[in-house]
Amino acid sequence: MREGEQVSPLELFFDLVFVLALTQCTQLMSNHASWGGVGKGLLVLGLLWWAWVGYSWITSVVDPEDDSVRLVIFAAMAAMLIVALAVPQAFGGLAFEFAIAYAAVRYGQLGLFMIASRDTPDLRHSVLTLVGSTTVGVGLLVGGSFLDSNAQVIVWAVALGLDMAGPYFFGSEGWRLVPAHFAERHGLILIIALGESIVAIGVGVGGELSFGQGAAAVLGVALAAAMWWLYFDVVALVAARRLARAAVGRVQNEMARDSYSYLHFPMVAGIVLVALGMKKTLANVDDPLETVPAFALLGGLSAYLMAHVSFRYRHVHTINTRRAALAVILLALLPVATEISALATVAVVTTLVWLLIVVETRSYGEARERVRREQFAPETSS
Repeated sequence: MREGEQVSPLELFFDLVFVLALTQCTQLMSNHASWGGVGKGLLVLGLLWWAWVGYSWITSVVDPEDDSVRLVIFAAMAAMLIVALAVPQAFGGLAFEFAIAYAAVRYGQLGLFMIASRDTPDLRHSVLTLVGSTTVGVGLLVGGSFLDSNAQVIVWAVALGLDMAGPYFFGSEGWRLVPAHFAERHGLILIIALGESIVAIGVGVGGELSFGQGAAAVLGVALAAAMWWLYFDVVALVAARRLARAAVGRVQNEMARDSYSYLHFPMVAGIVLVALGMKKTLANVDDPLETVPAFALLGGLSAYLMAHVSFRYRHVHTINTRRAALAVILLALLPVATEISALATVAVVTTLVWLLIVVETRSYGEARERVRREQFAPETSS
C-alpha cells in the first residue's frame, strides 16, 4: 500500500456486507425493544465492529488487489454474510452458527496478517499477540453459544472485552498503517452506518405513507445529514491530518487505535441507536415514544456527540463544550420525549443539532475555511 492511496474498490465491496449486518442489528433491537434487547444488539454490533476493524488495519500492509488477497477477502465476506444472517437469532437458535462464522471472519484476517508479516519481525510479533487474544475471544464465543441466553450475554461480553483489550495491552510498536487510507476507510464506514439509518426510515414507514410519516421521514434525513455534517465538515479533515503528521510507529499507531478503532465504535453505535429510534417513530408518529425507543433516539445521538468530544480530546486534549452540553441536554429531554408525540420529539432533536451546527460554523469562521481549502486545494506540480 502506498502512502496516500485511496480506499480500493475491493475494500468498498467488502464494506457493503456491513450494510446488511448493521440493518440486522437494528432489526434485532427493534424486535426486542427492551433494555435487554438493546444491550444484546449493541453487544453483537461490538463484535461486528471489531471484526471490521481488523480488516481496516490489514489493508495497510497487504495489496488488496493481489489475487490471493482478493480470494481471502471474498471468503471473509461470505462468512460475514452468514454472521449477518444469524444476527436476529444470535441469542437463540443460531448462536453456534454465528460464533463459527465469526471465527472464520477473524481467522481470515489473521491469515492475511501472517502472510504480510513474513519479512517484518516487529509486525510478526504483534500479529502473534493478536492471535492469542483473538483465539481466547473466539473460544469464549463458541463456548458461550451453548449456554442459556443470560449466561451467553455475559460470556460474549467478556469475550468482546478481552478481544478489544488485546491491542491496548500487548503493545503497538510493530503495527503499520497508511494514515490517509486508514482515516478515509473509517469515514466511509460512518457513511454506511448513516445510510443504514435512512434504510430504517424506509422500513419504519412500511406500506403506507401519511402526512405525519412523510414529515418524520424528512426530519430523519435532516438529522442524518446533521450527523454527517458534524463529522465530515471539519472533524474528519483535522483528525486525518493529525494522524498523518504523528510520529510513525508507536505514537501514530496508538492514535489510530484509540481515535479510530476504539472511539469510532460509539459513533457507529450511536447512529444505529438513532436508526432504531427513527424506525419506531415512523411506526406511529402521533403517539409518544416508549422509554426504550426514546432513549435510543436521544441517547444514541448523545453517545455520538460524546464520542466526538472524546475524539477531539484524544487528538488535541481540549473539550468541545458545545457538543458535550448538547449531549447532556438530549439526555435531560428523555422524560419529555415520552410525553409528546414522536414527530415532535424528532423535530426538537433535529432543530437542536442544526442549531449547534450553525453556532459552530459561525464560531470556526476563517479557521474552518482554511482547513477546508487546504484539504481540497488542487495539487500543483513542483
